Amino acid sequence: MKEELTKRIVEEVIRRLQQSPHDEACIPIGVSARHCHLKEKDLEFLFGKGYQLTKKADLSQPGQFAANETVIIAGPKGSIERVRVLGPLRKETQVEASQTDAIKLGLKPPIRESGDLEGSSPVTIIGPNGSLFLEKGLIIAQAHIHMSPDQALQFSVADGEYVAVEVGHLIRPIRYERVQIRVSSKYILEMHIDTDEANAGLIVSGQTGKLVKRDAEEVR
Repeated sequence: MKEELTKRIVEEVIRRLQQSPHDEACIPIGVSARHCHLKEKDLEFLFGKGYQLTKKADLSQPGQFAANETVIIAGPKGSIERVRVLGPLRKETQVEASQTDAIKLGLKPPIRESGDLEGSSPVTIIGPNGSLFLEKGLIIAQAHIHMSPDQALQFSVADGEYVAVEVGHLIRPIRYERVQIRVSSKYILEMHIDTDEANAGLIVSGQTGKLVKRDAEEVR
């Protein structure tokens, strides 16, 4: 009886070791709080001529970091302090916030892929050296998954494709729809959602979800 049990345990261990690491299409999840990306000209306007960001902590994506610097963002109904600036600098200044943040500010930003700022919401950014009004620049970030080209092949997905991600939470299971795939050799595997999306499913950074391919009918 003992030998039979041992044999079954060994067989199960071997079976699991032989499985593909993406059998369940598990995606690590990162919760992204409100933050700001700055271009060089705007950084200097807000913080002073020749100013450079100082690193507070590295982020999950290679080369990305949270800076020590923070700003205030403001709208017609209110403001939010200590909004973290992320580095490195970008070609265009951009603020990413949640719908809850937008309500507090009195603004109506669209849900957009990062960098797609045409027609986005105006916002005011306040730094220690000045106040900057942007006619466009505030968005709610589209939920997305960063992955390398090899990982895209393993998951059978393409850059720009939309998938769903299911999180089998014991208390509040949830399925995120229209999650955009972003593929680059600079990326490591991680899904990014904002704080509203995370709160809806009681999600914290480090949890995982299951990638679900969507058929053509669902995409339309």
